[in-house]
Amino acid sequence: MDDRDDIAGLDGPNTGNGKRQAAVGAAYREVTDSKGRVYRIGETDRDLLGHSRKLMVYLPWIAMMAISVSEYAYGSAEDTLSHAHGWTQSNTFWILSVWVFFQAGIAFPAGWLRERELLTARRAMFLGAALCLLGFAALAHLDSVFLAICGFGVIGGLGSGLIYATCINMVGKWFPERRGAKTGFVNGGFAYGALPFIFIFNYTFDTRNYEQVLDLIGVYVLIVVAVCAWFFKDPPKNWWPADIAPSSSSQLPSRREAPHSFAGNKKSAASLAKNPPAVKQFTPKEALRTGMLPLMWITLVMTAGVSIFGISFQVDFARETGFGPLVAASSMGVMSVVNGVGRAVVGWLSDLWGRRLTLVFVIVVLGLAQFGVIWAGKIHSEWLFLLFAFLSGFGGGAFYPMFATLTPDYFGENYNATNYGLVYSGKLVSGLFGGGLGSMVVDAWGYNGAYALAGGISMVAAAFALLLHQPGRIRVRDVAPNPRPISREMI
Repeated sequence: MDDRDDIAGLDGPNTGNGKRQAAVGAAYREVTDSKGRVYRIGETDRDLLGHSRKLMVYLPWIAMMAISVSEYAYGSAEDTLSHAHGWTQSNTFWILSVWVFFQAGIAFPAGWLRERELLTARRAMFLGAALCLLGFAALAHLDSVFLAICGFGVIGGLGSGLIYATCINMVGKWFPERRGAKTGFVNGGFAYGALPFIFIFNYTFDTRNYEQVLDLIGVYVLIVVAVCAWFFKDPPKNWWPADIAPSSSSQLPSRREAPHSFAGNKKSAASLAKNPPAVKQFTPKEALRTGMLPLMWITLVMTAGVSIFGISFQVDFARETGFGPLVAASSMGVMSVVNGVGRAVVGWLSDLWGRRLTLVFVIVVLGLAQFGVIWAGKIHSEWLFLLFAFLSGFGGGAFYPMFATLTPDYFGENYNATNYGLVYSGKLVSGLFGGGLGSMVVDAWGYNGAYALAGGISMVAAAFALLLHQPGRIRVRDVAPNPRPISREMI
């Protein structure tokens, strides 16, 4: 028996027989499985959107690339900002830490508002774009550290967080059957989208032009995000693709009863075999009571802290080690690209391996990379430094789509905006010890001590990730030997 053996066929009461989607007139039915989970079937993506749901992958991806400059290129701009405004290195690190705090902190309240239909996805994106513009304007024109923290850290962080959370939840809702690869692809844009700005900040960004450059970046973010947001639309609650069975063992209504054929496809079936749908739609309170959501939160806190530490200190460590500006910029560029591409690759891999195994693999790679950076610095090897920057970038980004997909896999899609908001709020704490507190550790222990601590924290996080399992799903080790066969009547 495996984890899918307790999934009954979807042969419960058809509660939605005869219902129609008012806007386009597409018929749908609601069917219930043995766990009580409801699936809304029959409507295609084209019925609901008027076009393919693939657009709900590409548009969030573009928007994520636009806002990536706020976090992944910030480290390359710190020296110029310090000289232009008279800030210390600690000042610039704390500005980023506050940005991370509010970027992560808005996810839960934004999700709560969206699920109560008080804030639509489109409005959340428009608001986020405007706040990002204000954030970059504050970073450009305000010399006061406190005002810069309020402007870029608080306002800009809230704007980026609104956009990030909306994009991640959007793709998860439209691709419930194969969300790993799709979510990883969209999430990847949040890293490698910063690549052009990393080189701009390292080579052409100085005290003579920093105001104009930051103002133009703010306008760029505003325009790109607003255009993408215009086409954003959520699917109905409980929606499931018309031609995909929710699991390989599910028995959907016959073709004569249903408006569409449920032939599905091999990729979706393989993914669902490794990552079956949640047994029910868990509310945030129910998800917390399972114990899995708090465990995911703790794991994310530690892993994201190590990732943010690497983003914040990679360039400075390279310079202190004696590597030139090209290596310093390239190491951050490599980290940014691999951070993003790794998210897409790992998302695809999780559809084949399963989410938990893939998550553990990613966190272990991240931890080993921290020790590798120390070694490369000690022997002054530029190519090894770039190699471990590559691995650090891979591990430091790829875990994000794993948590973004594990959350609806474990707790369902209907409350995913708030459930994922709770999990992602772990980045609130991570931003503090990864950036600001990380700077204190560097001052006290040096870069080698700080990187060694980061590597150890990653290994502890990997151990916690091994404890994750889907709530309500029977696991192999929980089944007694020679269990009594489940009859059709029992289902």
